[in-house]
Amino acid sequence: MVLDQSARPRRSGLELPPRLPFETWQRIGRQISLISDCSRWWLGDWLIYGERHYPNRYRMAIEATSLDYQTLKNYAWIARRIPRSRRRDQLSLQHHAEVAALPPSEQEHWLRQAAELGWTRRELRKRLREIRNGGEDRKPDEATVRIDVLAERQRRWQEAAEAAELSLAEWIVVILDQAAGQAAGDVTGNEEEA
Repeated sequence: MVLDQSARPRRSGLELPPRLPFETWQRIGRQISLISDCSRWWLGDWLIYGERHYPNRYRMAIEATSLDYQTLKNYAWIARRIPRSRRRDQLSLQHHAEVAALPPSEQEHWLRQAAELGWTRRELRKRLREIRNGGEDRKPDEATVRIDVLAERQRRWQEAAEAAELSLAEWIVVILDQAAGQAAGDVTGNEEEA
């Protein structure tokens, strides 16, 4: 995966020539978006590898990278739940996140549908909600949970949610679902290679 020759990536920015045709500028944007999405998968797979091969040292390696640990854990959770053989290149990691909690056969079905029909992540989420609601286009029965936290904690959570490209509420649900699965002894993803 490389950027157009017109773009010169640097650690702290992207150098572009003074005159760049619109089509080239647009292509570079698509390439950057693709690299960004791919890097989330790469990070998730990297963390899983570290957990398996360096159980006593991977956390120290993560800290040395300055990457947000919780964001990496989110990527790894998705990568663990959806092995490479089931992933769809034409869909974003966020598409896959929408179906990660489903059984493998349902993941396969929904990912195939989303890829074949060109659904956005929002469209996929809408379709999943409709199925959960018995085919009705209404909001599911929801419970409201209110918690009071220090502003600093809320700010950290918000930053983690943004890094994972989720709303704060979505991020909290993902984290709590992961914790509930771990507390229940959920061994999801261990039966298949990620």
